[in-house]
Amino acid sequence: MTQRGRHRRKRRGRALRATLAGAALALTAAATLISTSQAAGGDSPGGLTPVTAATETAKLRLHEELTGRTTLDRLSRATGGGVGVHDVLASADRTMRDQNACDAAETSALPVKPAATRAYCWAGDDATAGDWVPRSVTTSGDAQDDGRWGADRVILSGWTHDGGGSIERAGDRGLARIAFIDANDPARLAYRWVLLVTPRSDGKDFSAVRTGLSGMVWYQDKLYVTDRGSLLVFDPHRILKANVDGPAIGRVHGGYAAHGYRYVLPSVGSYRLTGGPCSRADDRGVPCFSALSLDRTSVPDSLVAAERFRRGSTDSPARVWRYPFSTAPGHTGLLAADGLHDVRASEAYRTDAAGVQGVLSHRHGGAARADWYVDRAPSVGGRHGTLWRQDLSGAGAATCSADESRACWGRHTASLSYWPETGEVWTLTAGATSGGDGPVPGPAGGRVLYAVPLASVDDALK
Repeated sequence: MTQRGRHRRKRRGRALRATLAGAALALTAAATLISTSQAAGGDSPGGLTPVTAATETAKLRLHEELTGRTTLDRLSRATGGGVGVHDVLASADRTMRDQNACDAAETSALPVKPAATRAYCWAGDDATAGDWVPRSVTTSGDAQDDGRWGADRVILSGWTHDGGGSIERAGDRGLARIAFIDANDPARLAYRWVLLVTPRSDGKDFSAVRTGLSGMVWYQDKLYVTDRGSLLVFDPHRILKANVDGPAIGRVHGGYAAHGYRYVLPSVGSYRLTGGPCSRADDRGVPCFSALSLDRTSVPDSLVAAERFRRGSTDSPARVWRYPFSTAPGHTGLLAADGLHDVRASEAYRTDAAGVQGVLSHRHGGAARADWYVDRAPSVGGRHGTLWRQDLSGAGAATCSADESRACWGRHTASLSYWPETGEVWTLTAGATSGGDGPVPGPAGGRVLYAVPLASVDDALK
């Protein structure tokens, strides 16, 4: 009783500091919340708590910084011109295995309930190498209303390099790459790696992007990826081809190298949190970005985000929020910035579903508000996670055993992406031990890319 009382007092204090709209709203929210320790143990996190105080929402403000078109065009000319997404897909050199060809460790990472309707495992050493960790997913279902990029259906999977602890690999730590997956034939998914880079200021060279890549969204002609307290922006129209096969990244004798990769994708800008360095210590400072997703059911379309905490911290409530996309001419795919190039969150909440690894917002037809889906990592590594559906009044999750355990979602999952055309939620498993800021690199079994119908997620809650 003493422990629960202490947690309740802590929550009331936090609600008061946030100065929620009206004392009645603050008291109602505080009364419905359960203790953080209970949420970490798998009990219901209760309803979402609105974050409305100006001092709190100011911590979510972004500043837009875009790379000049002249710099980008000069780099494109220097490397021989850009190539299209279709060209990358046509050169796919790795084929994914469907679920029937996945091994036992891989299939054991799939959700218990609801069951995956499609699942794929990676090729060759991508399935087993511990240095590279899969962290995020987005699709052409995010990019375009019809679910296609040109004539192609595409899935993008973001991976980051952990470095592996060896001296040889220390220089690779933090490198980021994306698997461009040809998803035109559901029976045969094939992919090609593309390395993320950033242009030098003169537009004649590029250098490596080093980021955890824990979140990624492809919207119209822009690709957003997380970078701690920033969002990096890329344009899939500007993929470049390296013409020198070597370990360097950038301009070398005879042309351009990309660490052995054929293709690179240079950044075209960024959005930086303006409140100072992000903090992973608690839910009261400037947040570090974790998960991203797209919500096409909001007006206008919006970018949804969640924060991450220090590795191993699985008992801290997290903030989830959204930024509106611009509808102004000439701002295709960009966030809605004001005259000072600042972007403000249009909605924000706290969730007690601690250890959030993925977030999704979706307003079902006829509903007044969106439901929020949060993928919560277990407090103990090696176990299945929980996918909670939350709103202001409460939370629900599937139960999948006689003891009514809610640990039914995939094992070590990260990132959520909804494909409206098919009604599926896509996610992936990292094949590693989960931590507070994402999967902790470890034995690399159980890496699976899979899809579950959102309707099945909702039905499992009934």
